[in-house]
Amino acid sequence: MTTVQAVQRCLKPLAILLLTLPLTAAQDQIRILQSNAAGDRIHIIDPVTNKVVGEILGIEAAHGVTASPDGSRIYVSSEADDTLDVADAKTLKVTKKIPLSGHPNNIAISPDGRRVYVGIRQAVGNNPGVADVIETASLTRIKSIRTEGPVHNLYVTPDGKNVVAGDGTANGYVSVLDTQADAPAWSIKLDGSIRPMTMSKNADGSTRSLFVQVGDYHGFVVVDFKTHKEVARVALPKLPPGRTAIPTGSAESHGMAVTADQKTLVVCSRLNNALYSYSLPDVKPLGGAYLSGKGCAWVTVTPDGKRAYAADPVGNYTLVVDIPSMKEVAKIAVGQVPKRNFTMVIPGGRPITQ
Repeated sequence: MTTVQAVQRCLKPLAILLLTLPLTAAQDQIRILQSNAAGDRIHIIDPVTNKVVGEILGIEAAHGVTASPDGSRIYVSSEADDTLDVADAKTLKVTKKIPLSGHPNNIAISPDGRRVYVGIRQAVGNNPGVADVIETASLTRIKSIRTEGPVHNLYVTPDGKNVVAGDGTANGYVSVLDTQADAPAWSIKLDGSIRPMTMSKNADGSTRSLFVQVGDYHGFVVVDFKTHKEVARVALPKLPPGRTAIPTGSAESHGMAVTADQKTLVVCSRLNNALYSYSLPDVKPLGGAYLSGKGCAWVTVTPDGKRAYAADPVGNYTLVVDIPSMKEVAKIAVGQVPKRNFTMVIPGGRPITQ
């Protein structure tokens, strides 16, 4: 046997093995979930095509929306029924309506998917406000944790150790809850009703900063999570000559998100009908995108940090912004008064909709 023949004989089994293996690993599938506050459905957007590829029907006055980390369920708070509605991600059918302790607003899920936290926008019993705790294994409400005021917006920290709940009244409390003890941990009082929030994290996964929109301030507050102190206020840019502000009545700055790489903060301006970006951790302005809609009121970003999806509740669109260039690249018609939205990751490319 020649040397060439010997090499060919050795390579043949390897070639057969390579042909039987998948060429690429299955990629995660991404979907943008868009609630409609004055409608009865959730729109599901494919960020590859920027098309609506599915709808969850029968949820009146949807407020908060989130999804399980394994991509099997979608959770929605219904203001019409005072319930947390659970939908199967394959069939897009509501399978359970979980009664809550009061009128719900925004919701958030723990990183392990075991609990969904629901902000209750009213006093409950002797408590000025509460966050309801839903156990996802049994799909039951197992506890209500006291907060310093009725909860409008609510979030889970990146490490899952805390829930951050914003007081929707003029008292202006941010309540931080301990998820291990199911009890209040600390709070900070700001000067106005707490609007949307987001947060950045340290390299070890612990929470670094809270970014808080408050009252009618056209900007946001930066809170150091470790020291529980306000450390800065950042005003959003003023409009240049030739552009006209959109009167909002309240909440001139409403909606914000941090990219997964922790390098960029994006912030909605309803007043300017714009989305602005800031570098992190130094919170320096990077740019802005003036939008084609009628007001930017909520935003979520894709896991790669390249696209932002901003809700336009007046024009009834979800607006897509390319973050590196800060340019609007798509405009998607959705339902009535779209507000909260969420980026859903379906692991391993398992299909959810057509």
